[in-house]
Amino acid sequence: QVQLVESGGGLVQPGGSLRLSCAASGLTFSMYAMSWYRQPPGKERELVATITSTGSSTNYADSVKGRFTISRDSAKNTVYLQMNSLKPEDTAVYYCNARFGRSLDFWGKGTLVTVSS
Repeated sequence: QVQLVESGGGLVQPGGSLRLSCAASGLTFSMYAMSWYRQPPGKERELVATITSTGSSTNYADSVKGRFTISRDSAKNTVYLQMNSLKPEDTAVYYCNARFGRSLDFWGKGTLVTVSS
């Protein structure tokens, strides 16, 4: 059974930092591209960042470029999202996603990030 478990969310002041983690189990981690999505209150879910299965390439939403960094540790089957210079508009539930091809697609349950003074 595939499980993706996010952690690291919480309340942070504007300008602060958080690191999210997503621990994967039940799948061959090295085969999957990993992504972070987020869903702000009352809005649609949006893609934040993606890292390829090998970790050789990353992509970011324009709104987080230069502030967020996605990385992966194959030894720990974990993907991270380092979030710096946080803004109130980064407030959202952040979801971890694992994808292989077009048919295998798994989601975590999310972790809440609140940026507020």
